[in-house]
Amino acid sequence: MKYDKFGVAVAEVDELCDLLYINPDAKVEQIFVNKPDQFNNAVDKLFAGFAKLKRYNSTELSVDEFDAKLQSNWHMPDSYKTLDIEGYLVDQCPEKNYLRLVEELKEYNKRNMLDLLRWLKYFVDVMRSNNLPWGVGRGSSVASYVLYLLGVHKIDSVKYKLDIKEFLR
Repeated sequence: MKYDKFGVAVAEVDELCDLLYINPDAKVEQIFVNKPDQFNNAVDKLFAGFAKLKRYNSTELSVDEFDAKLQSNWHMPDSYKTLDIEGYLVDQCPEKNYLRLVEELKEYNKRNMLDLLRWLKYFVDVMRSNNLPWGVGRGSSVASYVLYLLGVHKIDSVKYKLDIKEFLR
């Protein structure tokens, strides 16, 4: 099986047949195939109950165009899509840390990442409302005070003097 430049799994039909022979319960509906017609016809004729395969259609989009296309369709309630995330963060921030918040928000704005922050707020809210635990924080993300205010991690980057550039490089 191969992956295209966007990380989409693409397989040949014989590879899927081998996979199903080894593991009849494999989730083949998540894999794309160049020529699925023969497999799909066999599923129809044999009433095998297998999921049909999806045809892979390569795209001529650049990685940046593909990313912009995906980022225009966030799967979250409309109330989060229209949330004034900057206002929310200002409300969460102690006055003594406003300069750090403003510095980070400029960087997030420059990178067109406010929708990502809205989605992260939604994600954290879903985790909290369902009593699902998540880690303290890991990697360079703990350098972001904004992510701390959202509850993505529990490391106060202002307190520990972590530089936002460690996260946004």
